[in-house]
Amino acid sequence: MGGRRLRGVALVAVGLIAALGMGACGAGGDSGSDSAAPAADGGAGRDAAAEGGADSDQAAPGGTGGADLRVDQRSIIYTGTMQVRVDDVEAAAREATTAVTAAGGFVGADRRSSRAAEARAALTLRVPADRFAAVIDRLAGLGRQERREIRTEDVTEQVVDLDARIATQRARVESSRKLLARATSVDELVRLENEVGTRQADLAALEARKRRLADLTSLSTITVTFLGQDASTAEEEADLGFLAGLGGGWTAFLASARVLLTVLGAVLPFAVVIGVPLWLLLLWRRRVRSRRTPPPGPGAMLPPGLGPMPPGPAGPADGPVSAPPPVPAARSGP
Repeated sequence: MGGRRLRGVALVAVGLIAALGMGACGAGGDSGSDSAAPAADGGAGRDAAAEGGADSDQAAPGGTGGADLRVDQRSIIYTGTMQVRVDDVEAAAREATTAVTAAGGFVGADRRSSRAAEARAALTLRVPADRFAAVIDRLAGLGRQERREIRTEDVTEQVVDLDARIATQRARVESSRKLLARATSVDELVRLENEVGTRQADLAALEARKRRLADLTSLSTITVTFLGQDASTAEEEADLGFLAGLGGGWTAFLASARVLLTVLGAVLPFAVVIGVPLWLLLLWRRRVRSRRTPPPGPGAMLPPGLGPMPPGPAGPADGPVSAPPPVPAARSGP
């Protein structure tokens, strides 16, 4: 009996051990297959991401992804100001004009002074935006550059906003025209005509702003000043301090005095021609009135306060003065 029990216990123990081993093998196989699947998926995902990144880099240079932030796709206004000192102002101005014309631009303004001591030329040049930097460098090479200032303004958002507003306004104009074509009464016809006119005016204003921005972005502006060797600086820096304020105040006072004297000189002839005769006429009328007014007679009515004086108390020459009657004393009760 004891041997059978030991064999039964041993068989049960072997069965349990076998069952546990099979469960462990199954769990290990499942976990291995699960871990292998994500690894394979991750490798495929990385390959796809690499291919997508390569495609996106090809679509948008610079590796910026889907957003296109290239400078040539933005609306930027370039403005440059520079001052160059040269030996021959006229020759430098001619070379600048030639350079701008060759770049596809034109001269917007030309102001020159040919005096020997103060020879200068101020040119306002309009050049294509893509040739702005090249023209700036070409102008700086005509002499000794003393000052350069370049400003940029990004108006991309304004251009996009104007495009959207123009499209919306055009749709509103078209809808108003369709309603105008179906008008059935005079009142409705007049109202719709006014609405169409208002919307067309708004559309024209938006399109004018768009053309202005397009002109500023397509053609940059360069203001260059050529100075002779003996010419003074065109723009002096403003001085600060008490003396500068005193000088400015004195200049303003002299300017105000000149304006006042100018006004006085303009008014003086009118005052002499009109004022003097008018003053003489008033003086003559006053004298005539004083002569025509007669003096008041004995029976004339005098104004209040100017009548005969009332008689005063009698003096010693008028006789004795009687004393006032005695006042009886007040009686007390019985």
